Amino acid sequence: MAIGIPHFLTSLPRMEAGSAYPLGASYDGYGTNFAVFSAHATKMELCLFDPSGRHEVARFALPECTNEIWHGYLPGLHAGALYGYRAYGPYQPEQGHRFNPNKLLLDPYARQLQGQVRWSDMLYGYRYHSPRADLSFDHRDSAGVMPKGVVTDNSFNWHGDTHPDIAWDKTVIYETHLRGMTMRAEHIPMRRRGTFAALADPQIIAHLQRLGITAVELLPVHAFLQDRRLVNLGLTNYWGYNTLSFFAPEPRYLAEGSPNEMKQAVRQLHAAGIEVILDVVYNHTCEEGELGPTISFRGFDNASYYRLHPHNRRHHINDTGCGNTINMSHPRVIQMVMDSLRYWVQEFHVDGFRFDLGVTLGREHYGFDPGAGFFDALLQDPVLSRVKLISEPWDIGPGGYHVGNHPPGFAEWNDRFRDDVRSFWRGDAGKRGAVAARLLGSADLFNHHRRRSWASVNFVTAHDGFTLHDLVSYNRKDNTANGEDNRDGSNENHSRNWGEEGPTADPLIRATRERVKRAMLMTLMLSNGTPMLLGGDEFGRTQQGNNNPYCQDNELSWFDWSLAETEQGRALIDFTRRCIAARLATPTLRSTRFLAPALKILHGMPDISWFDETGSDMTQERWDFSEGRLLALRRIAAHPEAGAISASLLLLNAYSEDRSFVLPRPVMPWRVLLDAAEGHIHAGGQKGKQAERRPDNNMINVSAHSAVLLIADNVNI
Repeated sequence: MAIGIPHFLTSLPRMEAGSAYPLGASYDGYGTNFAVFSAHATKMELCLFDPSGRHEVARFALPECTNEIWHGYLPGLHAGALYGYRAYGPYQPEQGHRFNPNKLLLDPYARQLQGQVRWSDMLYGYRYHSPRADLSFDHRDSAGVMPKGVVTDNSFNWHGDTHPDIAWDKTVIYETHLRGMTMRAEHIPMRRRGTFAALADPQIIAHLQRLGITAVELLPVHAFLQDRRLVNLGLTNYWGYNTLSFFAPEPRYLAEGSPNEMKQAVRQLHAAGIEVILDVVYNHTCEEGELGPTISFRGFDNASYYRLHPHNRRHHINDTGCGNTINMSHPRVIQMVMDSLRYWVQEFHVDGFRFDLGVTLGREHYGFDPGAGFFDALLQDPVLSRVKLISEPWDIGPGGYHVGNHPPGFAEWNDRFRDDVRSFWRGDAGKRGAVAARLLGSADLFNHHRRRSWASVNFVTAHDGFTLHDLVSYNRKDNTANGEDNRDGSNENHSRNWGEEGPTADPLIRATRERVKRAMLMTLMLSNGTPMLLGGDEFGRTQQGNNNPYCQDNELSWFDWSLAETEQGRALIDFTRRCIAARLATPTLRSTRFLAPALKILHGMPDISWFDETGSDMTQERWDFSEGRLLALRRIAAHPEAGAISASLLLLNAYSEDRSFVLPRPVMPWRVLLDAAEGHIHAGGQKGKQAERRPDNNMINVSAHSAVLLIADNVNI
């Protein structure tokens, strides 16, 4: 070789046979075992690099292949070594094979990465500008523009760490972007912002605790690729839904470069009683379609890792909209995903997963199947079946919408809740019955196979779409910053600006917007199911009307924490906190059962009852009245041993004027716990505990675009 061999390689013996299990690079204190899957390769080479990652210093052919696992063991190779692979085999795109040993491949099981993809035509297995496209073949070595895997030592002192193990009915999820949440947190040193070290910051954790959050759901933290198209536009893959490695944390999220920083953050959150849920992307990889780069999976075994068109295996099936679809019908692919999930639970102590485009993971060759092999494997696994499992229950493939159709054991994002709640509070006609169904856990979607109401993950806003503040400030999206002529992102947001597009100085419009935000927060937190709050909504975060800022790694997406210090921001934080506290303290607001008016409890009272503003039972005629925008929901919990009940009464007014509600019989000692029309200043003009308020003459006024929650505790009927 033209370069010197580093000292750690000078005494390496020949590669030994090693073991086919576990896959990846496994350091045992004496040496490292390497194992990688490929069903169609004819030869597999391990390449070692100097500490800079720029120079290949040794190459070994893996000496054994057992059950399609190529493996070998190098005595004396220690943690910290950098490596990659070269896979030999047929280059026959028409048959689905795209082997090219000139392309350095990242181990699918790499636990840590050094370096990053540097975009170059050399990354493609074919000549990028050839008129024959991917039917041509490229002979250039891509090692110089590829990241390298790092052999890791996974030891970490977890002493004292315990999973919070929050019951589903007491779970309140806070969906957030690790980087965006902390990039403008001025009390955190700049080099730590946007990393796991910042997430572990005591002030960040204290904010979550004050709100009453029990789980943070982090947008993807697996290592991901910066798309070439975005790089050329001067933009960034900010959200991270473009996985490069299913086992390695994103290097940018590690302030000092060590995966242990993520473990430290998880331990700190656990100490605060907060669970960690990872948003994971196993439905596709960053390698795009057949014209994409050869970085890992495509080069190891394109025909095994990806779903290919059965009549033309040159082309990838694209059920994800990202160019390729992971082949979850292949046992080794299922194994890889299962190994990855267990790795994050066992080595990083995470508490659950939200599966991006979860329908794709349940696709067999004939379409989506709730009994698909991956779901079966996951739900019987003694480790994974015990953590929180949440699916995004759709993809863009044929028959791709499956809200409510996942197997028991899963919770699911419920976009019907989002759309119906938004539409009701916007003032749309004919939405009273729909919002009633959402308040009770969407039994129409989830009440089967003995599922519980927590299976419905309720949300009004999420990373994909408007923030809560923008939802009441914009009638139309403004995504021009994304460089796609405002064509990207949904055109139907069920939003309303209440009189003026965007920011306004009009005090009446501002007051209406705040009232509607509070009404939607109440609806979210007081509905059966599992509530999910979008990070920053609690203090009015805005994306200036952009409903798809996936490529905006800048102040458009980053949390502006100064908003939390304004009077309006502090008021909204306080109201959000009180909504969550009411939910957690009031059993009638978080029942895991699907409630029904026919179920009688103590003294013959049903556990739920619906009323109109006159205190009369809702009739079919009233439900069918399309202009009805008033609704009262009473929920009852019995205490048979005391001969008493506790009750809650939620009153909704989506009209543009105040309305009075007659409270239903029997008369109870109701007191107001929450009122979406109240401001930050309480009784006597003082900030602080709200003065207790009770209805007058069994009637109560509910302001326009507002909601009121009343409760009655331990009532003897």
